[in-house]
Amino acid sequence: MQLHDVWFVLIAVLWTGYFFLEGFDFGVGVLTKLLARDRKEKRVLINTIGPVWDGNEVWLLTAGGATFAAFPEWYATLFSGFYLPLLAILVCLIVRGVAFEYRHKRAEDRWQTNWEHAIFWTSLIPAFLWGVAFANIVRGVKIDEHMNYVGSLFDLLNVYSLLGGLVTLTLFTFHGAVFTSLKTVGDIRERSRTMATRLGVLTAVLALVFLIWTQVSHGDGKSLIAMAVAVLALVGALAFNLAGREGWSFALSGITIAAAVTMLFLTLFPNVMPSSLNDAWNLTVTNASSSPYTLKIMTWCAGVATPLVLLYQGWTYWVFRKRIGTQHIADAH
Repeated sequence: MQLHDVWFVLIAVLWTGYFFLEGFDFGVGVLTKLLARDRKEKRVLINTIGPVWDGNEVWLLTAGGATFAAFPEWYATLFSGFYLPLLAILVCLIVRGVAFEYRHKRAEDRWQTNWEHAIFWTSLIPAFLWGVAFANIVRGVKIDEHMNYVGSLFDLLNVYSLLGGLVTLTLFTFHGAVFTSLKTVGDIRERSRTMATRLGVLTAVLALVFLIWTQVSHGDGKSLIAMAVAVLALVGALAFNLAGREGWSFALSGITIAAAVTMLFLTLFPNVMPSSLNDAWNLTVTNASSSPYTLKIMTWCAGVATPLVLLYQGWTYWVFRKRIGTQHIADAH
């Protein structure tokens, strides 16, 4: 395996980690409207991800930086062609971070309500748009012989990509509901389990259609195995959720996300961004990659830094591992 193949795998791992971790806190953000009955319950939900949401976004920064350094042609085509959707995601992530930090700074009801609306929408929109973006990458977009995207925004809004957006939105919200039941106590825990069951059934229907469509159009034997793992893990997550085994349910919902992302990258390889105009114009791990020397330096740096990042993030989750409930939330002054 050559270094550009290794970095394709590493970037797939980074995106998998990002969707696994950011997926549940996007889901919790959406649940602040769907699950929480009052402001105190919203504070419970927000506090479940309060210590970890910013660390989860490190995976996105690392995935974007690794793509820029390892596959500059892929990065250039992707970020120029998908400029508006990615800009919308970036704006949402900025506003979302501000909302988490500023919501509690003033006691006025209108102030806190506006920031809570912001948390909901800036969680929902990226959860949907990431699915749209990755579905388009797998499907192929209008790339010319100069590696330039020559389509329009409306070319990205096709049935397949919109279905992909609905799958990521429902899957992340299901993942967030399971995480909420894992991290809370009392009535909100029971209601989040009920919500997870409903969301899980909807997710299973949408995901099955999307994954079968992907397999039939772009898949092979390896992607079929990944698809089977994703489907079985989702069924298992639903079963353990019904049994009240939140830890197992959360682990399996995470495996569902990981297997689904793995399937998408397997259908891509050796391409990184197919052209829908001409197969000869596909961006591949070979023609879109940096020089071998650059990839070698990156590999050494990643080998040193990655274990440190995993250690401090794992330590954060360990420190904040306990459940919380409304009884742990002080009354507002």
